[in-house]
Amino acid sequence: MISVTELKNGTVFEDQGQLFQVLSYAHIKLGRGSATIKVKVKNLKSGSTTEKSFISGAKVQDISVFKKDLQFLYKDSDNLYFMDPKSFEQVSISLAKFSDQSQYLKEGENFSISFFNDEPLSLNLPPKMEFKVRDTGPSLRGNSATNIYKEAILENGIKTKVPLFIKVGDSIRIDTKTSQYSEKV
Repeated sequence: MISVTELKNGTVFEDQGQLFQVLSYAHIKLGRGSATIKVKVKNLKSGSTTEKSFISGAKVQDISVFKKDLQFLYKDSDNLYFMDPKSFEQVSISLAKFSDQSQYLKEGENFSISFFNDEPLSLNLPPKMEFKVRDTGPSLRGNSATNIYKEAILENGIKTKVPLFIKVGDSIRIDTKTSQYSEKV
């Protein structure tokens, strides 16, 4: 058992039979009363995000989660296939488990996956990833004083807005949390 004051971003814990991962943490103290701990958490079974409040003396069950770096091989209509680069053991994970993040997976790249009792819980993507622009409007000069963007489709099928100077074939970095343009590579 750990105190709720020890929760930090990324910590996995069990509460009322459900596994949660902390996304954000806030310690709130008002006046003479006891402090309140508010955490924004992601339910690792259902994928939903909620906010939970605890009084400062509360305890939750700590869960030991281990991470494995696995190489992404390919995906089909139902599963994602990874390989452990050390033992060459293949692991298949249901596509529904990581459906919102599967668009960022690139064949041959390594990704960190969190496991609990040999069950995959979460896919840990890097904060920014590099992709080539597959399709966009014509490249224009000028208007550099204002932030004007145009639609672009990346090699993985994601649609995003990019600055006017980006053209087909350019490599750009995008934020994996928001799918927004970050910088040209």
